[in-house]
Amino acid sequence: MCQVEEDYNGLECKQEKIPVPTFNRKCVKCKVGSAVLIIRVSDAFCRSCFKEYFIHKFRAMLGKNRVIFPQEKVLLAVSGGAASCSMLSQVIEGLSRDAPKKLRFMPGIIYIDDGGACGRSQEERQRSVDQLKSIFTHTGFPYFIVPLEQVFGLPSSVLVPVTSDPDPSNPSYKHAVDQYIREEQKQTAEDKTSAVARLSLEDSAYPPEHKLALESLFSSLNTLTAKEDMLHTLRRHLILHVARENGFSKVMTGESCSRLAVKLLSNIALGRGAALASDTGFSDPRFGDVVIVRPMRDYSSKEIAAYCRMFHVPSVFIPGLETKAQDKASIQRLTETFVTNLQADFPSTVSTIYRTSEKLHTVKPSESQATEPASKCLLCVCALDTDVDEASAFHATLVSEQLSQIKLQDVSHDALRCVEAQDVSHDALRCAEAQCCGTGGCSSNRVPAHQDLKTLLCYSCRLTIKDMGSVDTLPAYIRTEAEKRRKRSLLKMEISEYLLEDGD
Repeated sequence: MCQVEEDYNGLECKQEKIPVPTFNRKCVKCKVGSAVLIIRVSDAFCRSCFKEYFIHKFRAMLGKNRVIFPQEKVLLAVSGGAASCSMLSQVIEGLSRDAPKKLRFMPGIIYIDDGGACGRSQEERQRSVDQLKSIFTHTGFPYFIVPLEQVFGLPSSVLVPVTSDPDPSNPSYKHAVDQYIREEQKQTAEDKTSAVARLSLEDSAYPPEHKLALESLFSSLNTLTAKEDMLHTLRRHLILHVARENGFSKVMTGESCSRLAVKLLSNIALGRGAALASDTGFSDPRFGDVVIVRPMRDYSSKEIAAYCRMFHVPSVFIPGLETKAQDKASIQRLTETFVTNLQADFPSTVSTIYRTSEKLHTVKPSESQATEPASKCLLCVCALDTDVDEASAFHATLVSEQLSQIKLQDVSHDALRCVEAQDVSHDALRCAEAQCCGTGGCSSNRVPAHQDLKTLLCYSCRLTIKDMGSVDTLPAYIRTEAEKRRKRSLLKMEISEYLLEDGD
């Protein structure tokens, strides 16, 4: 066993020292220019080589995966930060006439104004919108500026995953490229300009009751962790609706390698481990007809910040929920602080976590499960991870939670015997909570609203709903879809004995 004053016979543990960067280093790529930026210890770039490296990284990510086809409409989700604005800059660079390998998709831009959920005043929100509008107008792309309050006007169909056509009009990437080249020769520059003008949209109007409903929703959430998770869910629903309404089949987000490393660890802490492959991978096909892609996932936050500063990429700082929050204010904030501090002492921390996320894969569901809405979570639309055996950690947690909610002095002996025998049926629990007969034959045919939603949610979204004071503050489209699924589930139980199983 090692001791402080132990003699090692002259052998000393010598830590390898990292060479200190100097101002006379040459670029590792061209070997001629002086380095102006050191990304890592051994990666020093001059200005021109760093720009070429940054652009090549973006093109290589899209070319390696080949998810985006020519002539496909792609919606760029821009939040105003450095990562999303640098992604927008790369798309502009790739669509320019002088680009060696020109991008062939049709981009659009969307910005979700979530200032109402973050407590910002109307003047601050309008100032940020005006700054972003000037950036979007300069690009020439169609743009959508949508306030988060409009989420209360969404239809319930936004929560239903739609299966993509297995035999689309572009059956292969090579055929899509050839078709794009032929049609590009027929289309003039005037036609392209008019097409962009028809798609431009700024819809910032919303009823006053939607503003009050949004404030009531976030005030009912007790923790900052639940507020951030709910904000992310509502923002994604709104982006998905706009994409479907305007014919966009792909959505690009500007999540960097550093952001995804924090997201991976925080999602594990939030109980979202079953959906890690979709939440952190390059493509997220959970919605079926609209696929979310992350082309910036190979970039670190340092690379993005250096590129925006060196090449004057415009961006807008917009404070969010966790702005100026303490380190322990939420799980997401605490994880970000932990990873950032660890990265300062160990530079390979983020890359190690990121490479781990690349090895994660989601089990492909069967065709019947992919088209069945009941097999998906009501909020995050990922596959439900609550259908597990009784000998599992989730079932043990569920039983413990149900037992802790029962008041011993109000529970009949019959209900207690059912619980002790691990026969935790919904009827027995309802009878116990309602102080009824305790035999499962209670006259009350409805469970509390929280219980209605829990059966439709994954484990992580259950924790978010658990932090809510009242589920009545949820948007109407969520409650409507929950009622539809509940009625469908009851109907399926009534006719279950007449249905054939998949293996029959």
